Amino acid sequence: MTTIRAFQANDLFKFNHINLDPLTETYHNPFNTQYMAQWPSMCATFEDPSGRLMGYVLGKAEGYRDLWHGHVTAVTVSPEYRRLGVAKRLMDYLEDVSEAQYNGFFVDLFVRISNALAIQMYTNLGYVVFRRVLGYYSGEGEDAFDMRKALKRDEGKKSVVPLKKPITPDELEW
Repeated sequence: MTTIRAFQANDLFKFNHINLDPLTETYHNPFNTQYMAQWPSMCATFEDPSGRLMGYVLGKAEGYRDLWHGHVTAVTVSPEYRRLGVAKRLMDYLEDVSEAQYNGFFVDLFVRISNALAIQMYTNLGYVVFRRVLGYYSGEGEDAFDMRKALKRDEGKKSVVPLKKPITPDELEW
């Protein structure tokens, strides 16, 4: 039986096999522990019956007024568990927490424009490209798509109406 559970500090020593994908952003331990301390309900792992981590999601709640939302900082699945619905279950979990606990208007995430598989997966999960962020990924200067999915609180789905003009990272709201 597979299980979604809260991300725990000792999981930081068990998730290296998940982060081997070159398209996966890997964060340092103080960053991860800050997320677990500030937004514990937004950080979860998916594990197999033996306790091996299959994937994880790190998220947070941020924004203000009608821009209050859940944000997916990282979601990744170990290569041997891909295409089994693990990412969908993790995303569903974060969306549920964003809605039920934080009363967000939407959930957003950033994805490399070159990561066609992830973009397709997010599209299949109901996310839309809201805007392009020029040079978002430092180092290589690759652009990102800011993708969003409206939650129930955003009845008119105003939060996901795509912007036509790209922005730069310094123009992001938070």
